[in-house]
Amino acid sequence: MNRISLQQQLDQYAVPADLAVSGPDDKPVCTACGHKCELAEEGARGICRLRFNQNGRIMAPFGYVAGAACDPIEKKPLYHFYPGSEAFSFGMLGCNFQCEFCQNWISSQALKESRAGTDIQPCSAEKLISTARSKNCRVVAATYNEPLISTEWAVSIFRLARGQGMACCYVTNGFASIEVLDYLEPWLDAANVDVKCFSDSSYRRLGGRLQPVLDTVRELRRRGKWVETTTLVVPGFNDSEEELRRLTEFLASVDPLMPWHVSAYHADYKVADTRNRTPLATLYRAVELGREAGLKYIYLGNVAVDGEFVDTRCHECGEILFHRQSFSARQTESFADHKCLKCGTDIPGRWN
Repeated sequence: MNRISLQQQLDQYAVPADLAVSGPDDKPVCTACGHKCELAEEGARGICRLRFNQNGRIMAPFGYVAGAACDPIEKKPLYHFYPGSEAFSFGMLGCNFQCEFCQNWISSQALKESRAGTDIQPCSAEKLISTARSKNCRVVAATYNEPLISTEWAVSIFRLARGQGMACCYVTNGFASIEVLDYLEPWLDAANVDVKCFSDSSYRRLGGRLQPVLDTVRELRRRGKWVETTTLVVPGFNDSEEELRRLTEFLASVDPLMPWHVSAYHADYKVADTRNRTPLATLYRAVELGREAGLKYIYLGNVAVDGEFVDTRCHECGEILFHRQSFSARQTESFADHKCLKCGTDIPGRWN
């Protein structure tokens, strides 16, 4: 018996997309992300490869997961969004970027890279939320691959999650369209946006553009969503002092109280040189530049550090409010009712 291809298998789990409009000559245009791919011909596929034209309609991924698990919310990473809680995390396959240093390429580069792709599990939104409830998860998170390209599926899950009192978040590269942000508006509570660099030419090398990502960060904050950002510092790609300074100045201009996670890179996917791991000195310099720009909450990730680089401290008096070890968070006696009890300062975030 001939085994069907991964593309044929995934195409079986697709439904007519909500995030689509008629473009020139009534040809369908996908609005799930900033690419806004025009899929004019039968069988045409977007840059993500997962959204495609079938009988004149754009089809969107639906009804399966490639991964689902309960994770500490700190793994997303989200440090000011119900810290210490469990997040029911789910993901599909595919991405609208093609980063050569992707740390999750087995899932994200499916249908683009012959080595990528993994087994999928057909399921319903109801089943996923039932599982999340049985595990007492406070948050439901669309993650693992790029959730923007399967937003219809994520929203079907978020609708049920909200009805069960759970909060909903995205872990995303932020290359969004205004249409997808409008579609997510009633259901999304928080996002961690991966701001990969601060160079448009570097973003184009990854398959995107800088400005839409910056616009997404600003727009999510304007809409009142809780936002944290992450930058994977890759030697030779985005680690220059000038670029890190410009990036942190942008983040501070949006909100100096918005947390920034600075993550160490390790060799993966198409960058195989294991000597290329981000030096600690580079991460510490990024922290210094962020503080100089005015950022109050900066955390380090993918590296063995503790204390000031992972604990949440009051931005006014420095009192430790949440102590972290690995991916666990413990609230201290200095925090209650959204405030630092030592100095009375309101601490930004969403708290239990």
